[in-house]
Amino acid sequence: MSQIDKTKRVGRWYFGGVASAMAACCTHPLDLMKVHLQTQQTKVKVTTLIGSLYKSDGVLGFYNGLSASVTRQLTYSMTRFAIYETVKKNLTSDGSVMPLYQKVGVAGFAGATGGFIGTPPDLVNVRMQNDVKLPKEQRRNYKHAIDGLFKVYQEGGLSRMFSGASMASSRAVLVTVGQLAGYDQIKQLLIKSGYFKDNTVTHLTCSTMAGCLATMLTMPLDVMKTRMMNNPYPSILACAVDIAKQGPIGFFKGFFPAFVRLGPHTVFTFLFFEQIRQNFGDDPK
Repeated sequence: MSQIDKTKRVGRWYFGGVASAMAACCTHPLDLMKVHLQTQQTKVKVTTLIGSLYKSDGVLGFYNGLSASVTRQLTYSMTRFAIYETVKKNLTSDGSVMPLYQKVGVAGFAGATGGFIGTPPDLVNVRMQNDVKLPKEQRRNYKHAIDGLFKVYQEGGLSRMFSGASMASSRAVLVTVGQLAGYDQIKQLLIKSGYFKDNTVTHLTCSTMAGCLATMLTMPLDVMKTRMMNNPYPSILACAVDIAKQGPIGFFKGFFPAFVRLGPHTVFTFLFFEQIRQNFGDDPK
């Protein structure tokens, strides 16, 4: 009996969601710090923030809201990976390769859908992570993600749960194009070059590059969102024109901190995804 080539195995629809949830467990402290820094009214050093978190809740304080973070990945990322991988599986069933425009189109649709579905757990995630900063009498004290979702629904029904869905979906389109379509295209080109094989080194290289691409695609939107939250611009166009006065580089200010937030999660997600695919995926027909 010939040995099966594990690199040819095909991932199942839920593998991406599981891999993303596993990655969230590894990168949650970084995500927590991001939320705290974004919600600070005054500038604060990262070291000061780490110290205050540790004094407040100890080591477990860095994992506040983990259940909501995992729930978000099991909705948002599960949906976008499921759509992308299912469509990809059907389009490449004859052994062909998806052209770039198809990858981008499918990833964009998958990201928009996943971003919308993942809005409620994302809202709970931010609230749970930020709870420790509030005075004790103002804390929401959600027991876990499901408790948080139930209480948000009680506050204002479905409209409250999905507030901010349009912004979340827009950003998710760009992230998913960078991560999923970018990873697939880069991996295809590297393996085709003959210098790379379908192994961990290639997965690490591709996921790092995909993380950079996703960060670059989302940065202009993030910069404009931050500017509009701090300055009363009459429209998004006016904000974009103001930033453009600094040249194209104005849209990419703070690239490294942005990559530190998105890059590690992208790397862990694809490393876990590829290992799950190769060890538990379906054998090619």
